[in-house]
Amino acid sequence: MHSHQQADSSDVVSTRPQFAREPLSVPRHRMPDGEMSPGTAFQIVSDELMLDGNARLNLATFVTTWMEPEAAQLMSQSFDKNMIDKDEYPQTAALEMRCVNMLARLWGAEPGSGVGCSTTGSSEAAMLGGLALKWRWRARRQAAGRPADRPNLVMGANVQVCWDKFCRYWDVEARLVPVEEGATHLTAEGAVAVCDENTIGVVAVLGSTYDGTYEPVADIAAALDRLQAERGLDIPVHVDGASGGFVAPFIDTGLVWDFRLPRVASINASGHKYGLVYPGVGWIIWRDSAALPDDLVFKVDYLGGNMPTFALNFSRPGSQVIAQYYNFIRLGRDGYTRVQQACRDTAMWLSEQIAATSPFELISNGSDLPVFAFRIREGAAPYTVFDVSEWLRTRGWLVPAYRFPANLQDVAMLRVVVRNGFGRDLAGLLVEDLTRVVNRLGQAAPGGLPPSQPSAFHH
Repeated sequence: MHSHQQADSSDVVSTRPQFAREPLSVPRHRMPDGEMSPGTAFQIVSDELMLDGNARLNLATFVTTWMEPEAAQLMSQSFDKNMIDKDEYPQTAALEMRCVNMLARLWGAEPGSGVGCSTTGSSEAAMLGGLALKWRWRARRQAAGRPADRPNLVMGANVQVCWDKFCRYWDVEARLVPVEEGATHLTAEGAVAVCDENTIGVVAVLGSTYDGTYEPVADIAAALDRLQAERGLDIPVHVDGASGGFVAPFIDTGLVWDFRLPRVASINASGHKYGLVYPGVGWIIWRDSAALPDDLVFKVDYLGGNMPTFALNFSRPGSQVIAQYYNFIRLGRDGYTRVQQACRDTAMWLSEQIAATSPFELISNGSDLPVFAFRIREGAAPYTVFDVSEWLRTRGWLVPAYRFPANLQDVAMLRVVVRNGFGRDLAGLLVEDLTRVVNRLGQAAPGGLPPSQPSAFHH
């Protein structure tokens, strides 16, 4: 969200575009009166963007920061294709449906039964999944002659903020189960303890954004099975596989978390995270058409044809979907397995190195998602994780420092996300820089430390 800014002395930037021309004054917060050359405009914007962090060194984000040149070329050729216009771009629409079918099978749906669509990311996909849960619950309540005005959604306090948004925007009570030491995510016992007849579903996260750990989807489903047998409450599960949906099928093949569990109604994932596509693309798959209420799907007469659509966004480029299909056929199961295993291997190696570096201790080690969190042992240093994060920035590393949600808000930690393109060589450089930072902070007087303020925490 950006608020309107009044013009002041900083409203005009004086620049010397392309370095050999006369200075040019360009307003910052209002549109210029006249035109300028493409080269000048490019230089002004490009120079400002140098102040952004290096995306490859951003260990806060889960978002893909590297793709093959061929994928980037395909994307540049298709930025102008409107994804919603399936009648005018039928082949792009066909690639989207192929991706849906591939994901449905990858996630254990019966052949030909899974339904779904692409989205702008997991946040939109989660909204659509939540809406389907609410509509199905409401229909059951109305058919039984019961009130349907107090829906709630059960999830761990560690869920991504998109689920809080869903509950606020669509008038659903968010029942957040607190985390605790030794249980940093939702457990089966915690979930069923707060379920009742107004629960539209339980959200299980396959890879917490806080520490990368998987929530026990099978255990949660089994507990809900017992709850139904005892109290008659039939509560579906939605799996937020924003990251794990593209990791577990390849390197955790023995883990049962998907449509093989009858209670799992829907799954979302981010193609722009471990799906290995530049932002933004997400996916939402329902186990069958019965899990997606018909009255949520619009039949739209648009640009020459009638087509079904279920989305919060309408116009968007088809380039990310095309890139997703490229990755699927380029890498296949073997390629995705190789990439994700390499990420996990790097994460676990790096976490071992950091655990051996005083004064840190691990909270997770990267054995689920290639993501891990670590903290300073109590009383082991005169500085904080926020100090470490700020000092790492001086070398270009973006390593977020943050606190767990309730009831672990007193636990502050650093988190590292290992993505494709972050290999053992860069990991080794990070260890060297972290060691230097620790030594420098340990030698500094307390009054000379940088401010202990939380750094930006991006999912």
